Amino acid sequence: MAASGTTSDEILRCARSLLIEGGYNGFSYADIAKVVGIRNASIHHHFPSKSDLVRTLVARYREEAEAGIAALERQLPDPAQQLRAYTGYWEACIADASAPFCLCALLASQIPVLPQEIVVEVRAHFRALSAWLTSVLERGAKQGSLRFAGTSKAEAEAFMASVHGAMLSARAYGDPKIFGVITHPLLERLTTRH
Repeated sequence: MAASGTTSDEILRCARSLLIEGGYNGFSYADIAKVVGIRNASIHHHFPSKSDLVRTLVARYREEAEAGIAALERQLPDPAQQLRAYTGYWEACIADASAPFCLCALLASQIPVLPQEIVVEVRAHFRALSAWLTSVLERGAKQGSLRFAGTSKAEAEAFMASVHGAMLSARAYGDPKIFGVITHPLLERLTTRH
């Protein structure tokens, strides 16, 4: 049974990498089989269809994101620090290519061609991230560490879109530094006292 979990994890790791590189339609079970060193039938044993595989991958990604956010909440009580740490995480991941793009942001751009069960998971990720950012902004405004015009919900959506857009720009230009060029002024605007 332990070997089964290991094979399943290897399949998911490989699929995640291939998905980030080429999107949902940019890889097949044959690609995974070649990298992992197993037969297609073995992949089908763990994940009967590609949509099962990617849905599982996105569900795990969401769990990782929620665990990361919970750790931020525990380690950094200040909302401004939480926003800096969140963007800092992505800046480091993009710079060292360990996670050059948010899996759910990538899949969101492909929603028209995705199976519905994956779309549900992707949208759930965005809703959870938006809710967390909204709460961070609300707490920061109450404490005086964050300033913004409009509602915390609208600002959270704009922040999320800016971070994902910065990922896209870094990828488009082939320059990881672009992420910081975009996100540093965003953080500066939110944390500058008026």
